[in-house]
Amino acid sequence: MWTRTSFLAILFAAAFPLLADPPMTKLRIEVRSPGDKPVDRASVIVRFVEGRSVAKFGKKVRTHWELRTNQEGVASIPPIPQGKILIQVIAKGYQTFGQMVEVSEEEKTVPIKLNSPQPQYSAH
Repeated sequence: MWTRTSFLAILFAAAFPLLADPPMTKLRIEVRSPGDKPVDRASVIVRFVEGRSVAKFGKKVRTHWELRTNQEGVASIPPIPQGKILIQVIAKGYQTFGQMVEVSEEEKTVPIKLNSPQPQYSAH
């Protein structure tokens, strides 16, 4: 028959995989100009948007990074949970870029091509 101790041991063994860390992704963002040249010192904002932590009983995972690209136009993000993320890039002399990206691999490179600014216009 089942004893209370053996029941708790089986319950703990079944719940242990749920407490493991969520799968992570190492993200690399490459920012280029329309002429395919690297854009250095561009502000890159990465925000984890969608996904829930099983280890925290369904609490939302909140993760956010703000960094700049290097001279090669690359920004490397430390490992983040897999799921949906928002990437925003702001650079002087270029249009602001924003895009939702789904990450499900261990390593992912996201190429971003910034557009030149458009002329202003008025509706009046």
